[in-house]
Amino acid sequence: MKFELWQWLLLALGAFTAGFSKTGIPGLGILFVAVFANVMPARQATGVVLPLLIVGDVFAVLSYRAHAQWSHLWRLLLPTIGGVVLGWLALKVADDRQTTRLIGALLAIMLAVHVLRKARPESAEAASHAPLWFGLLAGVFAGFATQVANAAGPVMMLYLLAMRLPKLEFLGTSAVFFMAVNLFKVPFMVQLGLINASSLAVNAWLAPAVIAGALIGRVVAGRVNQRAFEIAALGLTATATVKLLLG
Repeated sequence: MKFELWQWLLLALGAFTAGFSKTGIPGLGILFVAVFANVMPARQATGVVLPLLIVGDVFAVLSYRAHAQWSHLWRLLLPTIGGVVLGWLALKVADDRQTTRLIGALLAIMLAVHVLRKARPESAEAASHAPLWFGLLAGVFAGFATQVANAAGPVMMLYLLAMRLPKLEFLGTSAVFFMAVNLFKVPFMVQLGLINASSLAVNAWLAPAVIAGALIGRVVAGRVNQRAFEIAALGLTATATVKLLLG
């Protein structure tokens, strides 16, 4: 892959954002995906993005693994695997526009469900006991979204916000989840030809930017209070939804 200097600078900024979102403010990763999709074809960008996300995952897991809530992870992992397989099949038959719009529509539904549940008088008590179907839907959709567009972050944010997890538990649970799911995706991306020698060469140049973002994000996360954290996560999810629907 050959890029102009300004494109390399933009890709480096996107890679920095990816690392920062893993350990700092979740949701910024959707901006990272958008940057790469605007510099190279969307399908090709998917293969370049995944190894960089895994680099960020390593730092996130090292930073927050002690706070992971395994009850939520076990509930999500099996349906997520099913979603990854569905996404792999979708990449064989659907174009970028179709899959992006589908993700946006489903995410809008989940966002609406979350807002409605929060508005109910009993939501403070019920939010940490979301129905089983909500977790299953979140898992399948997260797997599908991450396979076709590396866009599962907003889905996980909605689910973990609905569970009312404290900031560090939120970060720890999402860190372990994404590490497992992204590693599971690698063979599928190789089979589709989206991870190859050329894409890995780009990864080698951009990995330091991911590491820098992850280290700075860890410092920032310690300074953000719970309320601001939730507002930022929900706002970025809503922004991502609009972009997916209109992009």
